[in-house]
Amino acid sequence: MNWLTRVRNSLPFGSKRETPDNLWVKCPKCQEMLFAQEYEDNWSVCPRCEHHGRISADRRLALLLDDGFELLPQPEVREDPLKFRDSKKYTDRLKAARAANPHKDAFSVGSGTIENLPAVVGVQDFHFMGGSMGMAVGTAFCAGAERALQRNCAYIVVTAAGGARMQEGILSLMQMPKATVMTRRLKEAGLPYIVVLTDPTTGGVTASYAMLGDVHIAEPGALIGFAGQRVIQDTIRESLPEGFQRAEYLHRHGMVDMVIHRKDLRETLATLLEYLQPAQAA
Repeated sequence: MNWLTRVRNSLPFGSKRETPDNLWVKCPKCQEMLFAQEYEDNWSVCPRCEHHGRISADRRLALLLDDGFELLPQPEVREDPLKFRDSKKYTDRLKAARAANPHKDAFSVGSGTIENLPAVVGVQDFHFMGGSMGMAVGTAFCAGAERALQRNCAYIVVTAAGGARMQEGILSLMQMPKATVMTRRLKEAGLPYIVVLTDPTTGGVTASYAMLGDVHIAEPGALIGFAGQRVIQDTIRESLPEGFQRAEYLHRHGMVDMVIHRKDLRETLATLLEYLQPAQAA
């Protein structure tokens, strides 16, 4: 112990004040240190560079739906049907994901209104195993579509996924045609199906229900694609444009209808519902 430490410890300054570990967050884009409460109050959008961070399913539902919406129960599906194990058992990965999240799986559905216009909103949560699409996600997506059919109202889906859940193998891939059939049923019933693409939306989700909407909205800077840039470049052996899988590039090239800031998303959806909603929605 040196003399400075001995003097400091002998002075009557009292105990060291505790500082919360989560008082500040760093923006992943501009690297600015942000006051955590300010960042959260701004719906996880950086006030400096407007980078759109990822938010949970519950916060997304609260952002879009009016107060008092109904949260549909998570569907019961057979877990670990393939008895899959990589470096860990699939059952252990599910337990860890559920311990860190409020819901049993990556897709949650709320039924309510958006500015008093009836709507069902399904949200994919990237915080739960990368939003990966397994049987629970596919079944929850279909349950949300069924509720929209019952209420004769729009179905809005907010996507965020790294793709299919490999631990469920072919059973995960089967959710793609299953969800596609439900989008067809909505179309036949004349009900709007609107997709909000958030960062990231990739893999089998992009190859199915994420790109089958009547209207496609993307958040600024969202990564949207099927395979990664390196995989595509190695396959076609050509260089690709900078940012070719980002929302703004896809908007310029007609794959996305509009790019909307998170703070304007609710108002934009309400405007779309006024135009597209059936006359007798419940």
